[in-house]
Amino acid sequence: MLVTLLLAPLAASAAPVDPADQSRIEQAYQAKIDADKAAASDKLVAKNADALFRDPASGFLGNPNGDVTIVQFFDYNCGFTKRAEPRVEALLKADSGVKLIPREFTIEPAESSPIAGRAALASIAQGKYAEYHQALLMAPEHPLPTPRVFEIATSVGLDVVRLKKDMEAPAIYAQIIANLNLARALRIFQTPTFIIGGRIVTQPSAQIDFPALVAAARAKP
Repeated sequence: MLVTLLLAPLAASAAPVDPADQSRIEQAYQAKIDADKAAASDKLVAKNADALFRDPASGFLGNPNGDVTIVQFFDYNCGFTKRAEPRVEALLKADSGVKLIPREFTIEPAESSPIAGRAALASIAQGKYAEYHQALLMAPEHPLPTPRVFEIATSVGLDVVRLKKDMEAPAIYAQIIANLNLARALRIFQTPTFIIGGRIVTQPSAQIDFPALVAAARAKP
């Protein structure tokens, strides 16, 4: 009782927190949380750098010796991935210093998702990965009917008989599993997810300014 009586005047005399100060405190706290998350994410990328950037089983687009590498985890039936594709293609056309490494992350429930992913990986052997990858993502159908996976393959000049055989190779299935495990190791759970300049991009795909992030990656020491 005595303690309560002694503390009461102190509580009564305490000045109220200025709303502007409260806002700054909250913003600083959130900035600290975001910085800690980014640092932890950067460590995961660095730890998995070989698998991300130097996997010979992955396809690629753009400049094989580019000074900025983008890794994209995606699914051919992801609507957000498909909507981002025109901007990704525009970046590759405008910037000859970019290398794009798509990683088939087949998590959509559509029947054609794992089929398209394996077919795309199998197209590497015929030297048609870039054309096939872009054609699959630019196809208007959503989800992509399974027969269209092979119709599009024919349209870009792939030998479909060989493609269907090659996509059943154990190495192709192993690559799909490796991509899934890599995404899990990086705490990536959605598509599309981009890694640019060694950093996982957390913005919604519709808000990503690809040229700006590439420029920032180039500016890094």
